[in-house]
Amino acid sequence: MNLNKSSAAPLTTLPKRAGTSLKSGHFQDVLDSRLEVGFFEVHAENFMVAGGPFHHYLTRIRENYPLSIHGVALSIGAETPLDKGHLNALKLLLERYQPDSFSEHLAWSSHGDTYLNDLLPLPLTQATLERVCEHIDQVQSHLKRRMLLENPATYVEFSTSTMDEASFITEVVRRTGCGLLLDVNNVYVSSINHHRDPVASLRALPLAQVGEIHLAGFAEQIDAAGDRLLIDSHGSPVSRAVWDLYAHALELTGPVATLIERDNDVPPLSMLVAEVALADQQLALLYPAP
Repeated sequence: MNLNKSSAAPLTTLPKRAGTSLKSGHFQDVLDSRLEVGFFEVHAENFMVAGGPFHHYLTRIRENYPLSIHGVALSIGAETPLDKGHLNALKLLLERYQPDSFSEHLAWSSHGDTYLNDLLPLPLTQATLERVCEHIDQVQSHLKRRMLLENPATYVEFSTSTMDEASFITEVVRRTGCGLLLDVNNVYVSSINHHRDPVASLRALPLAQVGEIHLAGFAEQIDAAGDRLLIDSHGSPVSRAVWDLYAHALELTGPVATLIERDNDVPPLSMLVAEVALADQQLALLYPAP
């Protein structure tokens, strides 16, 4: 089932506010406080079990907050077929929690029965395009909902690529009817790594189909050539450069649900909520409530 852009199914029903990653160390803190957080987001694979404490807490938190579920292991870009067991487990999870948004990555992370703990880049060719679109059609048909596809952070590019990333993503969105999860940090990281203008990279993406925005922190190194190398680490606060690019993105997309994403060196919940407030302030500045 191909879901084209004219489909009545929305890209997302998340509120046009800021939210943050939900980490297990914060479960009780969330339950103990009524936080000024628009929504929480979890990684699907952490909840692909029948029961246990993670489901106990998420069920209670879901009663009070909108929820986004973000997949990290579907391996949309893999040359091998999608894992039907994983796809079935994902469907059960979405049916259980009825999240306001579901998203995955433009990447591959599996080869045969081997799963890699990484999101690896793709050669941007016609063959890859056909495969990615086929996989997204399969996912949307199986889940009976539209998904968001996240633009990647990349550190290398393939000499065999025949199109640029923005053109590739635009064509995927056009063919499948999926939406774009605009990771502003990834736009910035990839642009610096490949010596491109971040604003031009941003503007080339299909921004009319953005259903959610991600903001995160990066780490910085110097590579063998003496150039800056940015790593999408999700282990630090959002940088000033990414906040500035986010403000530019909002001017182009309109108000969009925005996630403060943190997966490493996770700070106290209060620090994440403070970053959520900064994103909400930016949204309100550009799009004040009537």
